[in-house]
Amino acid sequence: MSHRYAILGAGRQGVAIAYALLRFASAERVTLLDAEARVAHDAAARLARLLPRHRDRIHSGVCDAGDPAQVRDAIAEADVACSAVPYRFNVDLTRAAIEAGTSLCDLGGNTGVVRRQLAMHDEAAARGVSIVPDCGLAPGLGNILAACGIGRLEEPLEAHIRCGGLPQRPVGPLGYKLLFNFEGLINEYSGQAEFLRDGRRTLVPTLSEIEVLEFPPPVGRCEAAVTSGGTSTCPETFEGRLREYTYKTVRYPGHWAIIRAMFELGLFERSVTLSDGQTIEPLAVVRPLLEDRLRYDDVRDITVLRVTVSGRDAGKPAVVRFELIDQHDERTGFSSMERTTAFPTALVAWMQAEGRIEPGARPPERCIPLEDYVARLGDFDLRVGSSS
Repeated sequence: MSHRYAILGAGRQGVAIAYALLRFASAERVTLLDAEARVAHDAAARLARLLPRHRDRIHSGVCDAGDPAQVRDAIAEADVACSAVPYRFNVDLTRAAIEAGTSLCDLGGNTGVVRRQLAMHDEAAARGVSIVPDCGLAPGLGNILAACGIGRLEEPLEAHIRCGGLPQRPVGPLGYKLLFNFEGLINEYSGQAEFLRDGRRTLVPTLSEIEVLEFPPPVGRCEAAVTSGGTSTCPETFEGRLREYTYKTVRYPGHWAIIRAMFELGLFERSVTLSDGQTIEPLAVVRPLLEDRLRYDDVRDITVLRVTVSGRDAGKPAVVRFELIDQHDERTGFSSMERTTAFPTALVAWMQAEGRIEPGARPPERCIPLEDYVARLGDFDLRVGSSS
């Protein structure tokens, strides 16, 4: 069965979602929507070059994600809409999707926003549509794999997710290349993360609890630190069932020490009052600097994801592990971050269109058919290894 999809946001992730739906899900029609007509048109033209046989299935249009009425009308004919715009739009997009009678999934990234979306469960169920937030990489794929591992053990006790988007080699003073929206990156580095500790939901400061990890070549030794948003709703979902549930972001050694110093100096604050009473705006200067200096256009990226679930099975200690190491695709031009964020989202959208996810607003770990999802990752060109 073929389906129609609308993609809100025709940037890097939006194009990659559209590609996956056309290439791997045999979409009947994919419409790329953006506030700027040129961006949507150029995205559609790129897809047509990548997938010439699907040229007649690719469409573009103008739609402002900040205008719910415009969104409602633009996605009304789609079976599923995918939000590839910043998370701040997702609450209003959820309302618009419910009004349009169109299912919606998104890249997520902010748990507070997600909970506001999930509060619309009854309205979505009554309208017969499914709303699934947090479907990208982390939150997204990492939590879904963790939930699958939890389901495989008779007595699961702990789940730990370690994930990072990296340059294929350390570059610059941070050993890092900016791979997605700066606002999203600083959101992850700020505030507190919610974990399960001793079976209870616990807030843990970001940029803390640094640990050393080793990945296969070409990655090698890395450091992981607490960041916010990665666990999303899973601590709440698994509270009372697990002893621990944690998420940390992976970077090359030395990154976290510099980032912590930058935060302590106030460089990511919107406004700072100095001791002499003068007020300055550090972020207004730091943001464009980092966006410019951390581009490294000639350096390709790589994504690492390791999910470890431990507990007991048949009365014995047991461990389920998933691991993904993905690299930039030279053939399509998609970065690894685009692939590992967009392709899992496209898989969820396809499941929604196929009716494999029930109507309502639920987080991925509660509504996705987990084993089926994991089995189909390869169909969406994601190679996740597993062991137990």
